[in-house]
Amino acid sequence: MFKWEKLGRIFDPSDQGYNGWMKEFAQSPSVLIFDQFVRVFFCTRPKPSPEGNYLSFLSYIDLDRNNLTNVVNFCSSPPLELGGYGTFDEFGTNPISVIKDNDEIRVFYAGWTRCESVPFNAAIGTAISRDGGKSFQRVGLGPVLSYCPDEPFLVGSPRVRKYGDKWYLWYVAGKKWLQSNDKPEPVYKIRMATSEDGLNWNRLGIDLIDDKLGEHECQACPDVIKQNGVYHMFFSYRHSHNYKEAQNGYRIGYATSVDMVSWNRRDELAGMDVSEEGWDSEMVNYPHVFQVDGKTYMLYQGNQMGRSGMGLAIMKHSDDWNETLSG
Repeated sequence: MFKWEKLGRIFDPSDQGYNGWMKEFAQSPSVLIFDQFVRVFFCTRPKPSPEGNYLSFLSYIDLDRNNLTNVVNFCSSPPLELGGYGTFDEFGTNPISVIKDNDEIRVFYAGWTRCESVPFNAAIGTAISRDGGKSFQRVGLGPVLSYCPDEPFLVGSPRVRKYGDKWYLWYVAGKKWLQSNDKPEPVYKIRMATSEDGLNWNRLGIDLIDDKLGEHECQACPDVIKQNGVYHMFFSYRHSHNYKEAQNGYRIGYATSVDMVSWNRRDELAGMDVSEEGWDSEMVNYPHVFQVDGKTYMLYQGNQMGRSGMGLAIMKHSDDWNETLSG
């Protein structure tokens, strides 16, 4: 089992006194490593409308590279504005994933579209920064990966990596919408696509992770890191209903693969669970694993799917990778 030491909650927008676009939520953390700091991109929201509708904006904070629990800089305005009237990302950019590509930084994000019969739909877009992530410009007004005959419902929750010259995108595809007493709820599973340029994607077309909670299990934000020739996936999973409560809320799962196609799910090895009390006592979710200065860290969301902020954990033993595989 991986052994993670929780270093605590490092950021909660509600503690900052913002009354505008960054009021609450710190969701879907994704990092870039700079010489003196680690830039953490995430999604945040202003207060909902009187009808209860949210917007979601891209944002970032900078952490001291020598002390990752110390925030040294805040984003003062959204690096990427919401899409225009009628576009696929008019109402939100969430979740997100950032990656450095030579002198550019790309962000992949799920754009929100509001609907009538169901609450929302989503497709994956991308934008490029040439100023270190301070601002991003869309590559176009439409998505780079959207629903299709085999994936007819929402497409989102992107996580992107490059291995060699090829781009790999892990995402979720909606399988169905379920009726509930409150509102329809989606069921979505983890899938993968590949690309030569990060813009034109070839879908694998299969669900990657077996269900643990039954066919209506929801899976999200699959973050993949390669270590010692093996691909390690940390992801989120939850029940389809009443998931904002502790019992059915998000947990962090784990799987391994040698080819990125066939995955062996072993959640019991993830080593990350809810705390007995506090901001992450009801759920842990949307993990992002990264390495800096010889150490491995995990950023993750807490209760209410990140409304209560994001936390940081450090892997206690660097040989956990080998021990997990041998176990």
